[in-house]
Amino acid sequence: MKRIPSILFLLSFGWLVSCQYTFPEAPVLAPDSGEADFSKMITIGSSITAGVMDGALYNRSQQNSFAVILAEQMKAAGGGAFNVPDIDAEVGSFILSPPGQLLGRLILRVNGGSITPEPIVPGNPIGPFTGDKSSINNFGVNGISLAGALFPEAGDSGNPNHPLFNPHYARFASNPGTSTLVGDAAAALADGGTFFVFWLGKNDVLPFAIAGGAVPELLTDDQDFLQAYQTALGAMLRANPEANGAVGNIPDLNSLPFFSTVPWNALPLSSALASLANGAYTQYNQVLDGVQQSGLLSESEKDLRQITFTAGQNGFVIEDKTLTDLRELGIPSIRLTNAQDKVSLTAAQVLGQVVGGNASAIQGVTIPLGDQFVLLPSEQALLAEKIDTFNQIIQSAVALEPDRLVLVDVRDLMNRVAEGTVNAGTVPLSNSIIPPNGGFSTDGIHPNARANAFLANHFIEAINQKWGSTIPLANPNAYMGNDLPR
Repeated sequence: MKRIPSILFLLSFGWLVSCQYTFPEAPVLAPDSGEADFSKMITIGSSITAGVMDGALYNRSQQNSFAVILAEQMKAAGGGAFNVPDIDAEVGSFILSPPGQLLGRLILRVNGGSITPEPIVPGNPIGPFTGDKSSINNFGVNGISLAGALFPEAGDSGNPNHPLFNPHYARFASNPGTSTLVGDAAAALADGGTFFVFWLGKNDVLPFAIAGGAVPELLTDDQDFLQAYQTALGAMLRANPEANGAVGNIPDLNSLPFFSTVPWNALPLSSALASLANGAYTQYNQVLDGVQQSGLLSESEKDLRQITFTAGQNGFVIEDKTLTDLRELGIPSIRLTNAQDKVSLTAAQVLGQVVGGNASAIQGVTIPLGDQFVLLPSEQALLAEKIDTFNQIIQSAVALEPDRLVLVDVRDLMNRVAEGTVNAGTVPLSNSIIPPNGGFSTDGIHPNARANAFLANHFIEAINQKWGSTIPLANPNAYMGNDLPR
């Protein structure tokens, strides 16, 4: 059986047509800080705050983070300098680089009739920040959880095997192995800071999501999240009792393009290939019939587990740990994907590939894809429940300081992007990685530069409403989306 191409999306003529972005004219109000003071803003958060795009932190992505755009707009209303721990990397280091390999950021490449995100080779090593650590304003760190932000092990480069170690924090930690990210951000706020943005918590659920729900331990315990969140936000509030702050919540990760770019029926088969593949499952399907007749399986589960391919687009074979365990009978817990599953973007790199040079061993056909490539319905429900719980904790924490804090409902913004109702003028922001209007970078998780401008505006609107300021909005159409495929 030949290798089946991992097609994500077809290249259309419209992609190659140049786009003229416009921005709607609006009444111009004189910029003013209102009841707030933006002269020294400090931001603390995870990868989006740092500026990660395309699976990496690199020069262009770092300078187009929502935090940098927000700070630039604040300058008109009395904002000051905003310093970031420069990464000094043109292509960065791909977050998911295999051990021993150095890959750079993802780009869209044309491969025959398909377009897929692929890393640039080689990537840039993560080097230490050599600038003035005491002048940093942006404490965004890729992959940082609440626990990681509170414990010195996150920055201890002498102990890189510790589960909390984070090389992205270690590179600019004020005192590696002793300082903490929250402590560093709080110290910067205490040193003349006047306003802060706090957006931690996403990485207490995101690792579980991008691992396809295969490792439940990646979800933070509810009580641990509550205690850590109160500790971290409390440290920022105490650092300067006069400083106000904007707090972001957690978006619905189920709706990310990481889980919507590869369709559940991404396996194209000809009549001949479908017939050949069905032959591999004839006995399996017959055994399932017998097990169902014996009463060990319901008819609905038998139907779910039976594997039959047809000519055209098909679901592919996956492991499903939620199925009745029949391994003692020699029956694996496998089935075909269906419309209720959410397939990860990383599945495109393995789906249809031949294993070990054996032409009959095909990923997703005769070899089931592992749980890490698909969010099952039960895993989606668990993820949504966790996000609901954590967002309630965030909302309650903000409500305890009504005069000093404003909640920025990032979840609402991202949901509206998914619904297709967000635009700048006549130019929409779509919930995809497809240029020119796709709002997510090529990793399917992080916003691109244009979407970061929308995100900065979302923060600005909440801040202006809360403190009567008139920070001008950024023009999202002045920021680029994803590069066209190469």
